Amino acid sequence: MSDLPFDQPGRFWRGNLHTHTDQSDGALSPEETVRHYREAGYDFLAVTDHFRAEYGFPLTDTRPLRTPGFTTLLGAELHAPRTEAGPKWHILAVGLPSGFSPPELGESGPQLARRAREAGAFIGMAHPAASLLTAADAESLDAAHAVEVYNALAAREDRGESWHLTDVLLNRGHQLTAYAADDAHFQPQDPPARAAWVQVRAQSLTPQALLASLKAGHYYSSTGPELHDILLDDGLLTVRCSPARKVFLSGGAPGAQVAQGEALTECTLPVAMFRHGYCRVTVEDAAGGRAWSNPIRL
Repeated sequence: MSDLPFDQPGRFWRGNLHTHTDQSDGALSPEETVRHYREAGYDFLAVTDHFRAEYGFPLTDTRPLRTPGFTTLLGAELHAPRTEAGPKWHILAVGLPSGFSPPELGESGPQLARRAREAGAFIGMAHPAASLLTAADAESLDAAHAVEVYNALAAREDRGESWHLTDVLLNRGHQLTAYAADDAHFQPQDPPARAAWVQVRAQSLTPQALLASLKAGHYYSSTGPELHDILLDDGLLTVRCSPARKVFLSGGAPGAQVAQGEALTECTLPVAMFRHGYCRVTVEDAAGGRAWSNPIRL
């Protein structure tokens, strides 16, 4: 959790980890979906169609859609009964092998997630706020690498952000990272796609390198701002970013440290109030867009 990505080898690659096509309940074909992201300047995309019987358990093969300068990750949104408040789990699995088999009779969500992780996938708790995932639910999902802390599609129902549950889990000692995604379906009633993404630090734009960096937590998430650097030294955290109006330092204790300015690009904040746990950075720009670091263990 303390391996910051900014001094890791390579560069940042922009991608979306949660996307649907007409192979499940999306409006566009995989080809059209990939084209939208590629033309918008993304470097990679994970198509994660709903892995359910009604759609024939699709593991949408986007490998033929890879081009020089743009790649894809194979994945799916996995489902199994049930959570405390809902009839089924929503589990993001990115980096699945093409032959991953459907859920077995009686296989639970946590069991399905363990099998996907063992097969090599990066596992995320999809839109916990929208699914009303409880702490007990989340703790049972022990194969998860990360929590989907912002889901742009769920934001239309005012349940887009899931940091509260994430902070509860982190305070209980769970080693989790945090990613944002747009959950694009390209349906007419949906908010615009390409509204939330990850910036993954890797040495090359290959599925293997991207997956390794995701699992290591070498990424940050955004709906607009850029994080250029975060440096922890002698109890002080220095943040460098694109122009921002606020920088928040929060984490494993109530309250936050806040820096404000009209076009803030660098600030330094003390971490003493979080010294027994972890901290995390949120940057907010003038348009209300936010960027989030992964948790930093102190």
